[in-house]
Amino acid sequence: MTPQERILELRRQLHEHNHNYYVLSSPTISDFEFDALLRELQGLEDAHPEMYDPSSPTQRVGSDISKGFKQVAHRYPMLSLGNTYSKSEVADFYERVKRSLNEDFEICCELKFDGSSISLTYKDGKLVQAVTRGDGVQGDDVTANVKTIRSVPLVLKGAGWPAEFEIRGEILMPWKVFEDLNVAREQAGEALFANPRNAASGTLKLMDPSEVGRRKLDAYLYYMLGEELPAEGHYENLMAAREWGFKISDTTRKCHTLEEVFAFIDHFDTARKELPVATDGIVLKVNSLRQQKNLGYTAKSPRWAIAYKFQAERALTRLNEVTYQVGRTGVVTPVANLDAVQLSGTVVKRASLHNADIIEKFDLHIGDMVYVEKGGEIIPKITGVDTDARLLLGEKVRFITKCPVCGTPLVRNEGEAAHYCPNEQGCAPQIRARIEHFVSREAMNIETIGPETVELLYNYGVIKDITDLYGLQEEDFLMLPRLGKRSIDNLLAAVKQSCEVPFERVLFALGIRYVGATVAKRLARAFGNIDALMNASLAALMAVDEIGERIAASVVGFFASEHNRAMVEKLRAAGLKFEIEEAVMQSRTDILAGMSIVISGVFAHHSRDEYKEMIEQNGGKNVGSVSKSTSFILAGDNMGPAKLEKAQKLNVRLVSEDEFLQMLAAPAN
Repeated sequence: MTPQERILELRRQLHEHNHNYYVLSSPTISDFEFDALLRELQGLEDAHPEMYDPSSPTQRVGSDISKGFKQVAHRYPMLSLGNTYSKSEVADFYERVKRSLNEDFEICCELKFDGSSISLTYKDGKLVQAVTRGDGVQGDDVTANVKTIRSVPLVLKGAGWPAEFEIRGEILMPWKVFEDLNVAREQAGEALFANPRNAASGTLKLMDPSEVGRRKLDAYLYYMLGEELPAEGHYENLMAAREWGFKISDTTRKCHTLEEVFAFIDHFDTARKELPVATDGIVLKVNSLRQQKNLGYTAKSPRWAIAYKFQAERALTRLNEVTYQVGRTGVVTPVANLDAVQLSGTVVKRASLHNADIIEKFDLHIGDMVYVEKGGEIIPKITGVDTDARLLLGEKVRFITKCPVCGTPLVRNEGEAAHYCPNEQGCAPQIRARIEHFVSREAMNIETIGPETVELLYNYGVIKDITDLYGLQEEDFLMLPRLGKRSIDNLLAAVKQSCEVPFERVLFALGIRYVGATVAKRLARAFGNIDALMNASLAALMAVDEIGERIAASVVGFFASEHNRAMVEKLRAAGLKFEIEEAVMQSRTDILAGMSIVISGVFAHHSRDEYKEMIEQNGGKNVGSVSKSTSFILAGDNMGPAKLEKAQKLNVRLVSEDEFLQMLAAPAN
């Protein structure tokens, strides 16, 4: 056998042994024998550099050289899932799917692993790229780090995979590895990780892949995307992926009834505690990819999937103090400072009290023993008081009347639970939080400026508001600690690059109360530019689909401020985009102007979301229910019987998919 042939044979053997050990948990050789084969392969590859292969098992070790992470756009957006916390909400989800599809369907039930989301791309059976979730639109290229994770195949087994496809999953740190890592960090005098999720996420972002390899991360894969997938069913695709060498959880089940879904939930509500990795719920997915496409997406999540979160853990601990935080919009939030307690794998020392009404409801006193839960196992909150444990009654907790930072008297709007500090232009935490919001990924995406950098720049007087970012010069940083020349260059380049961000995200970045990313997009498209929006009346704003009085009043109030108008003009002068791009505007028509349209049924050419976009782009309004003001129903196959009956009763016209596309003169694909 030639050295070249031996290299290929060793690679094949080592890939197989890796799979047996890390995916199947059934090693067929000892660690000593594995290491001996790996050393032999390394020696042969060193002697024959012409045989270099980035997918070789030797590449899992990872180089200690890294140039940082580059941003990569996701081919398919990585959206989050809607959450539910009760079986009744699961039943509601099931019934919504049933009504929407009006045909038989299956639900794939999977454990929701608590780690760091990852998207892996394979070409010709080899791993070519690994990208984090990021903001769902783009993420960090962490390919070098992921290659060190033994349960991620570098080269696929068997045959039948698409020439190119994407598979998504979760990077995890097993409980045992997490505990051992924290013991080592404690002995070294380093800060401990709060939970396995944070440890996995932090490890994945290390600049030294060799250190990532030493952290012993694991990976479970749970969703495949591509043009030529092996099956029409999600579950069936996962089973094929398992044959190719991917680690697919053997807990995954395909259910045919709601009762089977509930049985799965009941079983793993207890059984999950015996698993080697952290889980925080169960994911339910409609199995058919065709049905998934027809159910479509909301702005943030798919309609064909939902996450059921396990009931929150509860712990009892002592309340030592209540402090107050001021947010971006001036909302003042009380925070309970507690004796440290372990909760769902996390050390909890602080918990939210939400508002004055909650404090009053619990009749809180300093020194009380309070019950703490993690809402959806994420955000700690106070849920009760053990009044029987009161031995010596401490001072009663009373909500403050003045801002804890600037001293301005707080206000509380009628019908709202929150107290606000109205000093928008002079309250430091509000200003810093607005800057942090402005530079965030979902807004201007100036990723080189995190909360610590914002605080540094603000505290040293380099910036006083968001407009100052666009006047920064290199000399402004000369007296600042912790910022080297490279960091400064990157920061200035990122600020300049942010001028390319589209109008809808600039509008979101302004931080208008109640105007989230989806509302900002809707307003931007309805008015086209900032001048039209700034001068819009309350009635004009409320005429926009899904814009109610509260949002409209907030927008009017924001632009009534001379300070805010001056801010917009400064940002416009800096080069930010304050109008919808011409290509988007040119594609808009008034074909459906004044029409209210209901979508119902299953479609062949486009998804429901695509049709909603077409309706809005052509001047129409999407509505959810049939009424006498409905212009027509865009009716697909298996239209819901209730909508059909109501349409017939009200004599509302049904328009087929092909008729609708002809109406818009849009070709069906």
